[in-house]
Amino acid sequence: MTRARPKAGHPGPVSALSVRHKERTDLENVSRTPAETPVVSGPPQHVHGLGAPMSGREHAEFLIQAGRRLTASLNVRRCSRIAAELACSFLADTALVVLPAQYRRSRYLRATAAARGVEEGELSLAAIAELPGLAEALAGLTPAAGLAVDPGRVPGWVAPQAIGRIGHVRVASLPGSGMPAGALILIRGETSPPFDADTEALTGEFAVRAGAALSSALLFEEQSRTNEILTSALLPPELPHLEHAELAGSLRASQQAGQIGGDFYDLYWPQARQSSDTALEPSARDHGEGDGRSPDGDAPARPGAHGPQQADVWPSPLIVLGDVCGKGARAALLAGQIRHSLRTLLLVESRPERLIELVNRSLIASPVPDSTVTLVLATPRPAPDGHLLVDLAVAGHPEPLILRADGSVAAVTTGGTMLGILNRIDLATVTVDLAPGELCLLYSDGITEAIGGPGGHELYGVDRLAAALATCAGMPAAAVVQRLEQMTSRWATGGDQDDRALLAIRARPLPHRNPRGLSSHRVLLPGAAPDPRTALIPGTTPAPRTGTIDPSDPVPGASRPGGDATARAPRGRTEGCP
Repeated sequence: MTRARPKAGHPGPVSALSVRHKERTDLENVSRTPAETPVVSGPPQHVHGLGAPMSGREHAEFLIQAGRRLTASLNVRRCSRIAAELACSFLADTALVVLPAQYRRSRYLRATAAARGVEEGELSLAAIAELPGLAEALAGLTPAAGLAVDPGRVPGWVAPQAIGRIGHVRVASLPGSGMPAGALILIRGETSPPFDADTEALTGEFAVRAGAALSSALLFEEQSRTNEILTSALLPPELPHLEHAELAGSLRASQQAGQIGGDFYDLYWPQARQSSDTALEPSARDHGEGDGRSPDGDAPARPGAHGPQQADVWPSPLIVLGDVCGKGARAALLAGQIRHSLRTLLLVESRPERLIELVNRSLIASPVPDSTVTLVLATPRPAPDGHLLVDLAVAGHPEPLILRADGSVAAVTTGGTMLGILNRIDLATVTVDLAPGELCLLYSDGITEAIGGPGGHELYGVDRLAAALATCAGMPAAAVVQRLEQMTSRWATGGDQDDRALLAIRARPLPHRNPRGLSSHRVLLPGAAPDPRTALIPGTTPAPRTGTIDPSDPVPGASRPGGDATARAPRGRTEGCP
């Protein structure tokens, strides 16, 4: 394989190849998405005359250039297109790259020197069987150098009419990593020279490189598809439209590479209550706890806040916001397990405090280390005069904030224990009365612990969050969440950030009244005393509390939930958990 060197100043075939590679749009489109990459490009042209001898140097430089282009992208379509164009430029008049079958069909890309662009299409298993050796090549039973095929047995879909009569055909396997990555079909016209030994050797080496590149791209595509499927099951749900309340949420993962993390929120519509024999514990059935009835079985144990308002239906949705220990995929997996556990438990249990106890027992029994979570469960219920009662059950989670119609902000003084650490937990429950236009904000500690500010190392804090919330009086729930997310994002300039979650529950304003002019109805905290840590807006009048309420004197329109709202149990943190 000797060949006279070109004269000085005249580029040889390999130099021309290098120049052409630099000018081709594929290298410029490496960073584009598949949809952005044009399907049609200039026609592949023979850089090296078919059948002309190549020196060892030219042979090596072609393979180097091919390797660079083939490994420049992990996009299967782009990689297949580059392989077809390279094969068409040096090895054949027409080249097809056929990918492994998926769902009984195979994708193919065809490049032809006499036609413009690269054609794409799909082949059925019947069409694959029409070309001798193609099925064997896709199964990895054909050598990379390929096998000759009788031109008379080539079906019409293989080659376009532009090349004229088919003279020579080879079918080669593209070996991948552990399994074949596809097949390469090389076609030369009747006027082109046949495939010689040198071409067969070059075809084999090129097929190995193309197969390795395609194998990596196919693996990346499969992993991306799997990740997309798993991620879609962990994304927050679309919040429904409620007649008496506005709902809006925001979730931002700390890791930019993914959409999921340890923070989550969800909404559940409890099913019809099951019969008492479906309760989880025999003792609960014996005492009437499985169906929400008192020990004598005559009436619901706690109607209103935590029990059904009818005999067999719980009409209000259950809203959950939680924060598990850790970040990334492992935390997202635990968050998904908790969400599905709650969905299953709601088939047999509806009381939020009982649901939290069962989740705690499940986390303690989990073999996965650091299976801990903080939770807040909210049940919005319509009340007379357009008010909205929100029953809150908090387990070690940051205290919800209440935005009143006059722009004042107060924190719901609650406590509770982080789940997954202690067998016996303390749980705080409270009912909040929202007048039309007022809002209850649930959030994770990733909001208040966002690091940034002028020095880049200051926590955002509850006070700043409350001050930002105060500027949102009268705004819809979606606008409030969007504004708070923007403000915390601008603040969070530090590198190590936590996941952030926001969820707003707003009583729908009356259509004939201005939300800013509504009378203020304060947080109903049974047994609560003024809390010096309550978040108030500087320069505004502190939101008055109702003071100490006698447990025997229930709040009009709401029943007193169990537990002391001011009882503070040791609270865990999701960052730095044991």
